[in-house]
Parts: sequence; structure tokens; C-alpha cells
Amino acid sequence: MSIPTEPIGSIPRPAALIDAVSTRDHMDPALDALYDEAVRDTIERFEATGSPVITDGEQRKYHNFWTYSVHGMPNMAPDGFKIPFTAGHVRRMPRLLEGPFRYRVRASRYLEIAQRYARAPLKQAVISPSALSLLYPADGIEGYSRDRFIEDLLAEHEAEVRECLERGAHKVQIDFTEGRLAIKVDPTGDLLSSFIDLNNLALSRFSAAERARLGVHTCPGGDLDSTHSADVDYAELLPSLFHLKVHNFYIALAGERDRTRVLKIIREHLMPDHRVFIGVVAPIDPHVETPEEVRDRVLEAAAYIPVHQLGTTDDCGFSPFSDDTSTSRDTAFAKIRARVLGTELAAKALGAG
Repeated sequence: MSIPTEPIGSIPRPAALIDAVSTRDHMDPALDALYDEAVRDTIERFEATGSPVITDGEQRKYHNFWTYSVHGMPNMAPDGFKIPFTAGHVRRMPRLLEGPFRYRVRASRYLEIAQRYARAPLKQAVISPSALSLLYPADGIEGYSRDRFIEDLLAEHEAEVRECLERGAHKVQIDFTEGRLAIKVDPTGDLLSSFIDLNNLALSRFSAAERARLGVHTCPGGDLDSTHSADVDYAELLPSLFHLKVHNFYIALAGERDRTRVLKIIREHLMPDHRVFIGVVAPIDPHVETPEEVRDRVLEAAAYIPVHQLGTTDDCGFSPFSDDTSTSRDTAFAKIRARVLGTELAAKALGAG
């Protein structure tokens, strides 16, 4: 396929797995059989969609895509940064109590397990350093400076990404959903600028060849069929986003009210070495897109983005928070199938198939 298409990451977990994890530590070896079955079934169904690149659906990434690496660490308290959603609920990050900062688990472990079952290329999502920087409390930690924390954070992130690359991940996607949220928290743009700078510090640790296999995903969040920052103008984010030192950008678009306006902003700031994967299906919309609807969205985007720099994706993961059952597994895979078929139709219409 000359127009590449890739997923973002998460797939809703089976009910039996959600129930089991709710009563015990998510790394309890007693859960391994349930995890393995969820991963096996997810990969089997992913490959059946025809998607040329797949994920493990983040079946083992508990409790969410944001804090999977530190969940359950003894030096964390549950009363950290608040993430309010339009549905009225609030998700909370942990708060770091003391140093040193370390990951409890790295995403390379999930990739290793998924490779036991997958035949298609596997993509691995990791959380950004900027997202995890919010673990550090505003009033500091005695004996553990923020500068020392940032050093430890960057070292952990680099190790995680390198392990995924070395294990043969097709791409390593850095989740940056907090980009748009940063503008909502701080309309001056200073917080967003600090996030871009921090992530670029991490990206500068990789070679140009390595960065060609890295990408950044941005969206307005997705949880319980709601978002945390869809009301933030993309024009406040996208110019800064394209300063990140990666080649691949995964940008939620299907759920936007004015896609044409967003595409014009992308065209204005796109660099020659960038590839933009636009969202063509909306996970929080219960409507299952048809392949023809996806085709038309791709053709719309091709009027603004050169075809050789264009790709397609899902707007977001289908269940970034592990207890979210607002979208079924069947619906998620039906949308993915529509993305694959619609991208093929668009490629043929553009003479690129």
C-alpha cells in the first residue's frame, strides 16, 4: 500500500481481564494467563482486519497509557495532576513522593510478549517525558531536585525507547496527548513550550536513522466517549508540534469540526522530511465509518498534504484507560477494518495504489 496506515494503540480489554485486575496488583503473576489470552486474541483480530501494522492493543498496559510505567511504585501517591473530561469525570496521575525516579515496567516488555503471537509488524506506543514530568510536585521534593528528576526521567525514557527499537518495533510512537491539554492549563503557551523542549532533549539522544522510526501522537484525549481538550484550537498546538525532532506525526482529525482548517495549518508547517498520519476514524464516535467515508477523508487530506507525505491512522486509542468499556472490541476492529479498506480505496483513486 503506497499510503501507509497504522493504528494508535489501545483496544478495549475483555471484561474478564478488567474484572480480574480490579481486585489485585496488575503485575500479579496469577493474571498472566488472562493477559496472554487477551494479547493473543487482540493480535489475531487485528491481523484479520488487514492492517499492515498492528499493536497488542495495550492489553497489559495497566492502568492506562499515561502511567503504565510507574503504576504501583511505592514512592507514588494517588493525588497528583488532575485531568478533567467533558463527560464530567476526572482522571488523576500519581504524585512522586521521593527520588529516585524509576520505571517499574518498560513498554519493551509488552512488545516482547506480543512478538510471540504476531506475524504483522508491531508498533509500540510509549508515554512522553513531558507527560511524566507532571508527576513531580510543584512545591518540589526535599533532597531530590527537579533537575535531578528530569535527568532520571530522560534516562528511563531513552532506555525504554531503545529497548523497543532493538527488539524490532516497526515504529515507536510517543504519546503526547498532553500537548493540547497544556494550552488549556496554561493559555500563555509557556507550558507547551517547556513540553516541546523536554521532549526534544529526549529525541536528541537518538540518531537520525533512529528518529526515522519514531513518531509523536497528538489528540484531545479520549475516555468514556469524551475528551479533555477538544475545545483547544489546534492552531495553538500544531506550529509547535512540528518543531519536535521526529519524522512521523499522528494527528487526530476525524473528530474535528473543521478538518479543512486543520489541514491548512498542517500544510503551512509541514517539513519535507515529515510524514503525517491523519486520523480518519473517531474512536469515541459510536458510528462505524464506512470505507467510502474514510476514502473521502483521505482524498480531502491529499488536497493539502503531498501523497508521499500522507498516512492514515485512528484519532486515538480505543481505550487509553483500561477500565473504559464505552466502545466494544467489535466496534474497534470494525473501525480499523474501515480505515484499512478506505485507505486502499483512496490510494487507488489517487493513482498511488
